Amino acid sequence: MSISRRDFLATAALGSTSMAMGLAAGPQEGKHMTHFPAPAGKRPTLISKTTALPALDAAYDLLRRGGDTLEAVTLVCKAREDDPNDQTVGLGGLPNEDGVVELDASCMHGPTRRAGAVGAVKNIKNVSLLTRAVMDHTGHVMLVGEGAERFAEKMGFPKENLLTERSRKIWLLWKETMSHQDWWGPGLSDPNWKPPTPPTSEERRRKRERMEQVAAELGIEPEWREYAIERVLHREHGTVHCSAVNEKGEMSGMTSTSGLAWKIAGRLGDSPIVGAGCYTDQDVGSAGAIGNGEENIRVAGAHTVVENMRRGMAPVEAGMDAVRRVAHLYNNDMTRLRYVQMLYYILRNDGAYAGVSLWSQSDTGKHMQFAVHDGKGRLEDTLALFEGSYIEWPLVPKLPEGK
Repeated sequence: MSISRRDFLATAALGSTSMAMGLAAGPQEGKHMTHFPAPAGKRPTLISKTTALPALDAAYDLLRRGGDTLEAVTLVCKAREDDPNDQTVGLGGLPNEDGVVELDASCMHGPTRRAGAVGAVKNIKNVSLLTRAVMDHTGHVMLVGEGAERFAEKMGFPKENLLTERSRKIWLLWKETMSHQDWWGPGLSDPNWKPPTPPTSEERRRKRERMEQVAAELGIEPEWREYAIERVLHREHGTVHCSAVNEKGEMSGMTSTSGLAWKIAGRLGDSPIVGAGCYTDQDVGSAGAIGNGEENIRVAGAHTVVENMRRGMAPVEAGMDAVRRVAHLYNNDMTRLRYVQMLYYILRNDGAYAGVSLWSQSDTGKHMQFAVHDGKGRLEDTLALFEGSYIEWPLVPKLPEGK
């Protein structure tokens, strides 16, 4: 039985009450909470996004041989940045609305208690390595935009076009069929936001037929057309995170991303923000996040999780409190929360871990999962505050008349 499952059983009363009451079980300021210590886990241990599972064997072996924890998490994140078929990070990441790939990343090194971060970086593939260069070779924590790119050039990072032909065609598919579904206009947190009218099944059918036609016109290979359409209709939250602890209890964490597809140029999410998308204090633990970055920034999610563990919460309890805070941002309004997803990767310094999400399923109905390696690499289901699927935002709109 896994640590996160034991955490769940230990906090069953807390979690089941929350799920039974739905969003009414939001965080209550000042209310005393009983803490249930999670059984100690194993060391070394790594926890990450599911897509990083193939790299965990090598990272675990590095830790087992005495390697530095930051080297281990960098190995994991760099592997995703180097893969042009991973369109959520690095080379081949899905671009902003102008067709330009912009990358963000952050890291924290527990043994030296240092951090580095970069944001809105163009033309530099391995921003995971760039965060370490900022940490090692400057007196700063974060560099962004053109300044970060110039710094990378001075440090010898090669410049390259990060927009692969496949990602470019997916962007063109969005531009031709869905560019009116963008990030302009009032967001979910706007008091004047109104829930959109869901498209009918007929509208969805016609939309998909139109997208299939455009995909063919753009020269997207038949075997990739369905994938391209799904990337436009169901935009994956583009982030990889990894936290690690070695046998001595030393920890590090790292997060890297290409951010939201079709975002407004210059947008920064939570990934490059120390305390939001990534936070490590090896006296306590490490945490990272994927999902709706704007909401996670507002609750300082990764920092909140680690501080909860400092106060005695088990990893799963610490994560559940953080997702309740996300729900509280919207005063527990289910109408808005259906468009939000958040997943926290949580690792305590003794190896106990948990993966916690706001919703139990993705917008396509797949159960939310995370990857872990404590001697054996595997995927586990997250423990969710709410059962069911969230809805991708912005919503697929109605077709204009006559289309």
